[in-house]
Amino acid sequence: MSKFSFKLEKTLGKARAGEFVTAHGTVKTPIFMPVGTKASLKALDSLDVKNTQAQIILGNTYHLYLRPGEELIDDQGGLHKFMNWSGPILTDSGGFQVFSLGENTAIKNEGVEFKSHLDGSKHFFTPETSIEIQRQLGADIIMAFDECTPDKANQNYAQEALGRTHRWAKQSLDYWEKKKRISSQGHYQALFGIVQGGMHRELREQSTRFMVNLDFDGIAVGGETVGYNMNGTQQVMEWVESLLPANKPRYAMGLGRDPQDVIDAVNMGFDMFDCVGPTRLARNGALYNGRLEQGKDGFKFISQFKSGRLNIGRVNFKTDDEVIMKGCDCYTCKSGYTRAYLSHLYRSAELSYYRLASIHNVRFMIRLTEEMRAGILNS
Repeated sequence: MSKFSFKLEKTLGKARAGEFVTAHGTVKTPIFMPVGTKASLKALDSLDVKNTQAQIILGNTYHLYLRPGEELIDDQGGLHKFMNWSGPILTDSGGFQVFSLGENTAIKNEGVEFKSHLDGSKHFFTPETSIEIQRQLGADIIMAFDECTPDKANQNYAQEALGRTHRWAKQSLDYWEKKKRISSQGHYQALFGIVQGGMHRELREQSTRFMVNLDFDGIAVGGETVGYNMNGTQQVMEWVESLLPANKPRYAMGLGRDPQDVIDAVNMGFDMFDCVGPTRLARNGALYNGRLEQGKDGFKFISQFKSGRLNIGRVNFKTDDEVIMKGCDCYTCKSGYTRAYLSHLYRSAELSYYRLASIHNVRFMIRLTEEMRAGILNS
């Protein structure tokens, strides 16, 4: 049975190039991981995703638990067979989604009670519940159950929440060990711990030391700030980076809406990123356009567009016969689909627009991490 392993190949400042091996293939880092929340990247089929050269994708434990249910997916042979994806998959613990339900959530020391956003029915997640759901889904990398701490949490609440996260991490680990670290389908599942602690330095450092001392395969940094507040993300990473082991992957959860965010995170020393942003932005008419530049201070993003993306709905693109971005190797650009045509599709709400736009944005983000990896290795 294949086990999980990580190899750090080279560094450039704090930026890292490495690779990790899973039961369903090898992933080269740094890596952007597209999100298939409900076992689907919106508007794309598995061949589309493969053609973006995605190495690994995500599924969402909370959503898949509610519909169609982990037992059904297990009966279908696990998430890989269910969604016709042969590469590696990562599933989250459901902690962030439960947190985002707000008043429909009750956090207790034993776990979290929540109401389904689908029908209002009540459910209860414990660490053991979360790991078992992820076992039945059959992802290659699974996450320990945690409490996503809001930025505004005061010291007392953040400390209390961190205590729960640490207990839940140990319970997740114990249940994973009890099940021999394998999925319901019989392959090895890597388990990552999640560093929490809000915007309190001493708690972040405490949490990092705690997670590093447990037998996790990788370490994630979570919390409301990560990916949503890049200044806060950078602050947290500065606090904990020296405490993180060099021989395990570092995952910035939910980060990857904008190219500059991913570039900044690589410069900080993170290896793995995921976000629904690229496909969501594509559906709303925002298409990435820009290039990576490597300098003595690290990587940065250069774009003629202030936001790093063009808005295809603007009137000046109605007659523009250029592709989204010259030199882009995505299917949409290589096939010659023009801005004028995509503008027409977007304005007409044609379904083909969502596919063509999403292909471009996903490939753009993946290529960005490929170029940074090459830059690190060739430095």
